[in-house]
Amino acid sequence: MNALKDKRFEFVDTSLLNADAVVRPNVGYWQDAWRRLKRNPVAMTALFMLIAIIIMTIIGPKLRGLDYETIVTGAKNQSPNSEYWFGTDALGRDLFSRVWAGARISIIIALVATLIKVVIGALYGAVMAYTGGVVDEIMMRVVEVLNSIPSFILTMLIIVVLGNGYVPLLIALCITAWTSTARMIRGQIMQLRESEYVLASKALGASNMRVIIKHLLPNTIGLLILDVASSIPGIIFSETVLGFLGLGLQPPEFSLGSLLSAGQATMSFYPYQLLFPSIVLCLLVLSFNLLGDGLRDALDPKLRH
Repeated sequence: MNALKDKRFEFVDTSLLNADAVVRPNVGYWQDAWRRLKRNPVAMTALFMLIAIIIMTIIGPKLRGLDYETIVTGAKNQSPNSEYWFGTDALGRDLFSRVWAGARISIIIALVATLIKVVIGALYGAVMAYTGGVVDEIMMRVVEVLNSIPSFILTMLIIVVLGNGYVPLLIALCITAWTSTARMIRGQIMQLRESEYVLASKALGASNMRVIIKHLLPNTIGLLILDVASSIPGIIFSETVLGFLGLGLQPPEFSLGSLLSAGQATMSFYPYQLLFPSIVLCLLVLSFNLLGDGLRDALDPKLRH
């Protein structure tokens, strides 16, 4: 066999070997979710609308320099005009500032109630799934019993028993709402509890509560975000209905529900007193719903490649 000669070979730059390679940057879970959300025009429109509403709840009550609690006896039931953009109520108070102040209260109540609901439901569901056995059965029966009671009737009964105010209202809104979170987290934790990192943590002597808080719950953040986004509109609506029925906040405190109740009483003569709070409420609930749908599509792991 003839000896190989150097001229039969030539050195090739290694960069040429990778010339046709497609370099794709590593994208994390949250970066991928954000990209998906940005590609959803409906969700982004809802996000911007929600940001605008929140900004107005902050600056709106002071934007016109008219206090929402000031009574002007000579300006009762005025129609919308250059001075009072949304008109005035039966006591001569500026509706523009009152609508945005009421929306701020409604949003704060919804956020706090949702936070309480998610924390209680997540911990309850995680303990239920991780413990298993008889404990899981008993805790699950408690959830089923609460779910069997009409939630809104129970909410009204609690308000009647505990009275009006922020604390009774939060208790009433959260009393059964947490069960949906608990059931959702239970299903997710049951899939995760046999994972290698969980078994390794237990082998190293970690307590059950540490495993739940340190390893299991952080892996359900996506589900919890979806739960928050989908729960806020329902809680806002429930709080509004309670206020409309006179079971929510009482004067001098008020929310969108209180304004709707007052506007309904004068709807025949002064329809604008009901119109403007209704529009803000619809935009608020619609924004949260559309944003929640967008987050669901962005965070759903089945859609990721």
